[in-house]
Order: sequence, then structure tokens, then C-alpha cells
Amino acid sequence: MEAVAEKNQRDLVGQHEQQYLTFIMSGEEYGVDILAVQEIRGWEESTTIPNAPPYIRGVINLRGTIVPIMDLRARFGLPEVDYSPVTVVIILKFEGSSGNRVMGIVVDAVSDVYTIADSDTRKPPELTEDQNSDFIKGLVNVNDKMVILLDVDILLNIKVKKSIQDIVE
Repeated sequence: MEAVAEKNQRDLVGQHEQQYLTFIMSGEEYGVDILAVQEIRGWEESTTIPNAPPYIRGVINLRGTIVPIMDLRARFGLPEVDYSPVTVVIILKFEGSSGNRVMGIVVDAVSDVYTIADSDTRKPPELTEDQNSDFIKGLVNVNDKMVILLDVDILLNIKVKKSIQDIVE
């Protein structure tokens, strides 16, 4: 009977944890829900789309699916750097206005996968009134470093939805 109670307790704890794939940009560590990650690819040249927002690097053909590629450094207003052998594209699935969609984000390097309890996540401070930080899901300390957790659905939909739909269609 005790073993069942202990298992049920572990199951309850597990329900309030999520795994996050973390990556590095400009010396900071960011994380996205691992369930949103479709795959991780090395950087490859993309096809540039005229009149796309400056943070959209273009599109790639991923097994017959046209996938827009967003440079997350440009999206966050971070300094531009040359892509290196560790630069990767994380292909993410997200809920768009017309259903499930995919988009790639270019990041400096993949870091780790962490299991994070919801209770360890803290709300970000409200620093500005613009929508540029609405995609921050929370902050968490992992191994004495701060990790910024991103909400993929909001990150890939804010002010991007219309332009991405135009690109893909």
C-alpha cells in the first residue's frame, strides 16, 4: 500500500514538471518546451523572401514543407554575429491562427535539456509596456544560472503571424 502511495506522489510531482531544451544567444541561456521542438538542424542557407521582416532569414524546404526561418538574435534586437559551425536551427511546432504550424529559429548553440518544476519558475519583472517581452514565460535558476523560458506560441505569433502566413502561402 505504501508503494502505491509513493508512486502516486511521484506521479503528482511529475505532472507539474516540464522539460525545456535550452540554447545560448549572446551569452544568455533561453529555453523552449521540448514538446514544441520538432528537430534540431545545423545552419544551412535559406531562400530569401522579398519584403519579409528583417528577422526572417528566409525559408527552407524541410521534406516537402516550406518552413520560415527566424533569426532570434534579430527578433530580440541582439547584435548580429556571423553564423558558425555550432549555429543551429531549432524547428518548432506552434499553434497559429490557422492551426498547427512550423517555424525554425536560428540560435547561437544548443545547450542542454532541463526538467523544471512549475513551482521553480518565476514571473519576469514588468520592465516595459510594449509587447516585446510577452513571450517570456518565466525565469528559473538552474545550476546557479538564470534561464529565460520562452512561450513558443506567443513568440512565433506576435506581430509575425500575418507576415509568416503571407510568406508560406
